[in-house]
Amino acid sequence: MPDKLHKTKGIVLRTVRYGETSVIATIFTELLGLQSYLVNGVRTSTKKGAGKASLFQPSAILDMVVYHSELKQLQRIKEFRWGYLYQHILSDVRKNAVALFMVELLTKCLKQPEEQPELFHFAEDAFIHLDESSEMVAANFPLYFALHLPVFFGFRINDNYSEKTHILDLQEGGFVPHPPPHPYFIEDKQAYVTSQVLKAQRPGEIGEIKLNHDFRRNLLFTYEKYYALHLQDFGTMRTLPVLREILS
Repeated sequence: MPDKLHKTKGIVLRTVRYGETSVIATIFTELLGLQSYLVNGVRTSTKKGAGKASLFQPSAILDMVVYHSELKQLQRIKEFRWGYLYQHILSDVRKNAVALFMVELLTKCLKQPEEQPELFHFAEDAFIHLDESSEMVAANFPLYFALHLPVFFGFRINDNYSEKTHILDLQEGGFVPHPPPHPYFIEDKQAYVTSQVLKAQRPGEIGEIKLNHDFRRNLLFTYEKYYALHLQDFGTMRTLPVLREILS
């Protein structure tokens, strides 16, 4: 049975070299979920080839026509082009660091190849917003993405913050009135800011939240812990130390 052809958008998560001129790209697609593609001839030394390789940088959004077979681990791409051409993410050091953090977080959460169009649209929208965002919004963007992504994986934080419930229990994923009997909780300004970021419906709203670098870095470390509590084999994030350095 021949492989079926599908037209889909995709977000590049990871690319590894394969042979002399090819790459294997892990791409989160709108139509087919998480897939791996063998892409031939994109690393050739010709002018045409050199330009093609840039399309497979992590966070790139592509329009693709792909061959797909349920029986194969490695799929093939027939056609590909930019789905959205970034103005800043691939050239701005700070925005690129944020984008790579988002890519790693997405990669760690995505385990199965099933389609998740709502998650795809959220991620695509987030990358485009990051590209267009002001410096202040970009600085808070990792917080926004880290807190809103769990909605799609069943471990969102319940934003029931109030004067009485002002402690965030990371294990339970909600705000409580008293410190829990374990060390996984935050309180005071950290809990308040978490609630503010959770309330943001669109990324642009987080520009109003004024934070210093150390505070932001500590919060990101806390959110990493939150993910590790709720996702098996989450481990630690390689992009986080880089992000902490760059955002300082």
